Amino acid sequence: MEIIIGLLIIAIGAFCQSSCYVPINKIKDWSWESYWIVQGVFAWLVFPFLGAMLAVPEGQSLCGLFGAANSFNLWMTVLFGVLWGVGGLTFGLSMRYLGVALGQSIALGTCAGLGTIMGPVLLNIFFPELKALESLTFAVIMGVVITLIGIAIIGVAGGMKASSLSEEEKKAAVKDFNFPKGLAIALLAGFMSGCFNVGLEFGKDINFGELTDPMYRTLPATLLVTLGGFVTNAIYCFYQNQKNNTWGDYKKGNVWGNNLLFCALAGGLWYSQFFGLSLGKGFLTESETLTTLAFCILMALNVTFSNVWGIILKEWKGCSSKTIVVLVIGILVLIASSFIPQFI
Repeated sequence: MEIIIGLLIIAIGAFCQSSCYVPINKIKDWSWESYWIVQGVFAWLVFPFLGAMLAVPEGQSLCGLFGAANSFNLWMTVLFGVLWGVGGLTFGLSMRYLGVALGQSIALGTCAGLGTIMGPVLLNIFFPELKALESLTFAVIMGVVITLIGIAIIGVAGGMKASSLSEEEKKAAVKDFNFPKGLAIALLAGFMSGCFNVGLEFGKDINFGELTDPMYRTLPATLLVTLGGFVTNAIYCFYQNQKNNTWGDYKKGNVWGNNLLFCALAGGLWYSQFFGLSLGKGFLTESETLTTLAFCILMALNVTFSNVWGIILKEWKGCSSKTIVVLVIGILVLIASSFIPQFI
């Protein structure tokens, strides 16, 4: 029963993440770089800090925790957060050229597979005594493979969509639709985004051990990763403010109330996926396979819900019934990838 609860919590977090771009559509009179960094303050600083505070027992502090942590692990956690930040930037571009459904499917699918595999592999390189590779069991590998098969099927559906629609129909669904360009960017975004889980692997011991509730133990590491990602995004967004002369966005007092509200909502929804991941893993401790696969499961469910939003936003409008059938099969395979490894 606890495993079901854990998976449901992760699923709720995935649904929230897949919905985080909806509030952004309500932002007024700001350029992309301006609202992206403001929502990032909430997504990568404010909410992760509040989440990390849940892991701090009475009489302790986050500063004390980070000060006492292994400095190599701490800085590696932040470094992979910086690298993940690159993935976050290109992630937005992938949806610009492919749409919410297809862009998230390819980027998050790549992120799911590489993020799950890269963490133990890199840990084994730096700390072979931890025997991190032992976590990559047959069941875990099969879970990743099933996830990638589901992503590939959705990719096929995307290719069918690209070849069957006229340019006018493509632009009607996704204004800047460009499948080859979007595919390349989505793959890069997925590769770099996988660094998030690598950062969590390096920072998994940055907590108060038995004094911290198992549901909250990854939240301090999550804060360090998102802090690194914030640095990357801030540098790029401020550069774009300078390049595009959009510093004036922050002076538009008449829209600050509206925009701050929806940026905060978008940031909270985005962070929910990793808050849910931490809480969900606390219920998966009976299954080492699902604990290792939790990040992969989260990404698979993100893809599932992003495609639901893609259907709602009519990004698949005009496609043949055959294309929709292929899309649905891919979604079902992704859902199955969350459960099948438990029975292998």
